[in-house]
Amino acid sequence: MGNISRRDFLAVAAVLGAEAAWGRSFSTPSKISWRERRDLFPEGVASGDPDSNSVLLWTRRAPQPKPAQELIVEVALDQTFQRVIATQRVSISAEADWTCRVLVGGLKPAQVYWYRFTDPEGSGSRLGRTITAPADDDSRPVHFAFVSCQNANLGAQNAYRRMIFEDEHASEQDRLSFVLHLGDFIYELVWYPEDRATYYDRKVREIVRYPQGEKIQDFHIPVTVDDYRAVYRSYLHDPDLQDARARWPFVPMWDNHEYSWQGWQALQVFDGKTRPAQTRKVAANQAFFEYQPARMVKSGGPSSEEFNPPKVKDAPVTVFDEHGLGQEANNLAAINSLKGYRSLRWGRNVELIITDERNYRSEDPGSKFDDAAFFNADYSQFVPEEVLEILDGGRDYNGGKPPNTIRFGDQQVPNIRKADPAQTLLGAEQKAWFLERLRNSKTTWKIWGSTTSTLDMRADPQNLPPGMVASAWPGAGYASFSGGDVSTAYQERGEIYDFIQKHAITGFATVAGDRHSFWAGLSAKSLPPKPFDPVGVAFVVGSISAPGMVESMEHHLPKDAPLRVLFLGQGPGDNRPQPTINMLVRHGVRSCLEYARSGDVHKSRQLSNRDLSPHVSFVDMGGHGYAVVHAAADRLETEFICLPRPIVRQDQPDGGPILYRFDTLQGSGASTNVRISSRR
Repeated sequence: MGNISRRDFLAVAAVLGAEAAWGRSFSTPSKISWRERRDLFPEGVASGDPDSNSVLLWTRRAPQPKPAQELIVEVALDQTFQRVIATQRVSISAEADWTCRVLVGGLKPAQVYWYRFTDPEGSGSRLGRTITAPADDDSRPVHFAFVSCQNANLGAQNAYRRMIFEDEHASEQDRLSFVLHLGDFIYELVWYPEDRATYYDRKVREIVRYPQGEKIQDFHIPVTVDDYRAVYRSYLHDPDLQDARARWPFVPMWDNHEYSWQGWQALQVFDGKTRPAQTRKVAANQAFFEYQPARMVKSGGPSSEEFNPPKVKDAPVTVFDEHGLGQEANNLAAINSLKGYRSLRWGRNVELIITDERNYRSEDPGSKFDDAAFFNADYSQFVPEEVLEILDGGRDYNGGKPPNTIRFGDQQVPNIRKADPAQTLLGAEQKAWFLERLRNSKTTWKIWGSTTSTLDMRADPQNLPPGMVASAWPGAGYASFSGGDVSTAYQERGEIYDFIQKHAITGFATVAGDRHSFWAGLSAKSLPPKPFDPVGVAFVVGSISAPGMVESMEHHLPKDAPLRVLFLGQGPGDNRPQPTINMLVRHGVRSCLEYARSGDVHKSRQLSNRDLSPHVSFVDMGGHGYAVVHAAADRLETEFICLPRPIVRQDQPDGGPILYRFDTLQGSGASTNVRISSRR
């Protein structure tokens, strides 16, 4: 935020919907009679979105047994609060579910601070620790973690306990400055144990009962703001997540599950039917705002206490502009009730540019087609890559000359997308902002915080031996797995990468989530047989606890499926199936078939299809854990820390064992050097 007057700071705090506190240039011992009462602050404390001289602080004081109308927040240079530099009374109320957001300014760059909240009776929150960003001209390296996809209904958050343990044992200069959360902080789909006792090998946990809610099939979804608030509270009762939020500032961005599983804009999709849900979108945004301290701007106007949600109704959305944005007034009001995309800077080396890939996205281009249009039971996991490219491009495909029909095997499917605009995940306004942020950034590394993966995931079923399956591969060449993320928004992603190339933007890196798997690779507009010209590096983090594709296949892929060997192969010496899907997406079908025959990994990789995935350096489709980035003037190092499947909580201080660590190093040149630092 740079140098700012106290008056202007108060205005900024109001725009962010936060109370304001100002740090003094001198410190004094606390005068507050504080005694810790975590039972009265059951969701803990948090901080978020730091800049070089300010940070947002958060807590919730439960209304039971007696509500408090105000709290005192203190910020200190020490854990004993003998060096307090800011003290402020702040209001809380039922309208904000008794949560409190405070923007504290007048702080020093790259400084660790401690904070706490106290009610009028002297009952206090736990202590929190936060860190401001370095000044813009500070060249020190920046260290941060990025995470996504935590499902407390189905798993444990052991990754946070490991992250805390390693940070506590790291040297001061190597400690994390913040945690970037790339979405699915909550899962709004909740199973109650009486409806479903297990999910795969996982026990369904009793975490929340929605006050109202709606039941769909065997799961429940939120309907009101109180429903969304209830699921946030339940997640924040997890001790490992709560301890992590108390240790570092988080930088949060929503993905889909903060609102609705297959939702887009202010619409929900269940059982293949799209329905308006503007009231639920506003409720989801309000709960996110109340429980996640972030520099997001609400449409309700300046206020230090309330979200002030717009009044909307659930109305059909039938008219869309040339970018696929629904023009119905309630839809626009709902998605604009909270603007999440933003950028933050850490010194000379990092600008973090975070995008929203749900609020402004157009309809999934495949939703216009019958499910059977591009489905072949022999290849049920695959879709021809060219089919997805045609559907994505709409009228812009092939330089504005889309085909009238799309070939799928011996069929010609009418191309009902040929007059539609190309798919967008960012929307026109956000995309223009994003490109300008990239072009104007002065930092060494311009890091795109993308909630969904940008790396292509494809296979080469055209190389299967004849007769292995009943029918021939219906595509013209390579296969993709699905759509829905940046990796299959080919037109838009290509536009972004062309812009980077045209303007000679250096130091471009992407960190992403959503895919429930670890990936490391290169950012490229296209892959062979088309030109392959990377413009940066890209990483995807495994889920904290949500199940992934390997786990799903272990339970759903029939043992007699002809192509099972490509996904869960078993060599002669294996006592159980192995996740050969990792080999499939990186090396191809010939490598998988050789592994099933010999069990020899080296021999299998010698048969690698070099044109399949030249952009991929590493992939683990079954990985859980977190990633850490070290960004310096001469390098960008990213490390994956993979933990065992988080079925049960590990209560030891280190969060349990590590399966492996994987490390990549990107220097100032164009190439990426990849190494595995250790396995155990």
